[in-house]
Amino acid sequence: MVDIHHEGSCEAPLDVAFAYLDDYRNATKWMFGLAGFTPVGAKDQGLGAEFAGTFQVKPVKLHSTIKITEWEQDKVIAFESIKGFRNWSTWQFFADGPTRTKIKVVFSYELPGGFAGKAMGKALEPIVAISVRHSDEALRREIEAHYAAG
Repeated sequence: MVDIHHEGSCEAPLDVAFAYLDDYRNATKWMFGLAGFTPVGAKDQGLGAEFAGTFQVKPVKLHSTIKITEWEQDKVIAFESIKGFRNWSTWQFFADGPTRTKIKVVFSYELPGGFAGKAMGKALEPIVAISVRHSDEALRREIEAHYAAG
């Protein structure tokens, strides 16, 4: 299993930052390589909601269905894959003053074993590093723009 830890801050109140990330319709705006992200079933928010996603950065294309396994208003959103590419993520939110939010994320993924898994790992490693950096920058920019638009 590979774990990636990242921490960033944005110039927006805690409730605004949480609400932006909690809205699945925003995911493809900031998540680098996320080509599609749609609800599976009637629930599109909160504990138990499921989403089908496609991550595509040439030459890699991965599909996954994830489920929200932890959700607490303005504090945490955690996902776990239940089908497809094995991955987990936990997003934690912390007020850093009245108009600033710190966001901590741990993203984990698991590759299949054997030669195929090693080959996929070699292809994914630089893509994931770029994805995390670009996603953090885009998420901060999108949240701040959303907050500024009022």
